[in-house]
Amino acid sequence: MKVIAVDASYTEPYVTDVVVIAPGQTTDILLTADQSLGSYYIAAHPYASAAGAAFDNTTTTGIVVYDGATSSTPEMPVLPAFNDTPTAHKFFSNLTALPNGPHWTPVPLHIDEHMFVTSGLALSPCGGNATCSGPLGQQFSASMNNASFQFPTKLSILQAFFYGVSGIYTADFPDHPPVKFDYTNSNISLDRSLIFAPKSTSVKKLKYNATVEIVLQNTAFVAVENHPIHIHGFNFHVLAQGFGNYNATTDRKKFNLENPQVRNTIGVPVGGWAVIRFQANNPGVWLVHCHLDVHLPWGLATAFVVENGPTPESTLPPPPADLPVC
Repeated sequence: MKVIAVDASYTEPYVTDVVVIAPGQTTDILLTADQSLGSYYIAAHPYASAAGAAFDNTTTTGIVVYDGATSSTPEMPVLPAFNDTPTAHKFFSNLTALPNGPHWTPVPLHIDEHMFVTSGLALSPCGGNATCSGPLGQQFSASMNNASFQFPTKLSILQAFFYGVSGIYTADFPDHPPVKFDYTNSNISLDRSLIFAPKSTSVKKLKYNATVEIVLQNTAFVAVENHPIHIHGFNFHVLAQGFGNYNATTDRKKFNLENPQVRNTIGVPVGGWAVIRFQANNPGVWLVHCHLDVHLPWGLATAFVVENGPTPESTLPPPPADLPVC
């Protein structure tokens, strides 16, 4: 297969016999039918990075049949193991953008906002004398920078932003975790002093056109796994990714500032990190969240509130007259 685009952004053509797609991602490929006449399975199964976690371990298939093929028995490809992280990382980290191709934008070099955002599972108190099904008898939760996101129930954040309504959200999402620790050390998995994340509707405000660089750091709380982090409203450049704790001194040397892949969803490596950069040129409220469905209601999210720009085209329009009321 020849990969030519990811998340609707062109790549340098990349030839591979396996494609890895995290939840929320897309991949465009070209397939050249140059094999012997016959029938061939297209097969897919999960990449399950969390050790010991239950998952659907079935394989789904389609069949490519060549015109004139006489054999009706399709050939089955050899698939990677469900937990084959080296294969997944090789695919994700070898993709590069197509400079000067359609819609190409160079990497912005001046940075206005530096953020270091931890993301992973957490716990929240069960409440009263009850016992919940999560570890330590507590409820499963999730957080970014120790803030577990709670969706508002009275008014949307976008409406509150547009009309200047207070009390719906707070613009105090931290640029860094409140406590520095050994983020990917498995010994912290159930550390009671770190694992409980308070609930809040905490967002990050950004000036229009600000350039934002974010280090997305995985944590080992509860279970370490690959988290596909998606940002609504923007594409971003993926400058680098790796395993363990991000090291600002050594890992910055790995940044690709020439032709990094452009995405809107990044699978942060299991027990690792990824660095992304984007320009906040789209006014409004944009959710940032893990695309593993169960992690969103648990709180693995925040939002960017991007202020208006100087022109009518860069100003958030009012809600339509027929906007449904929650």
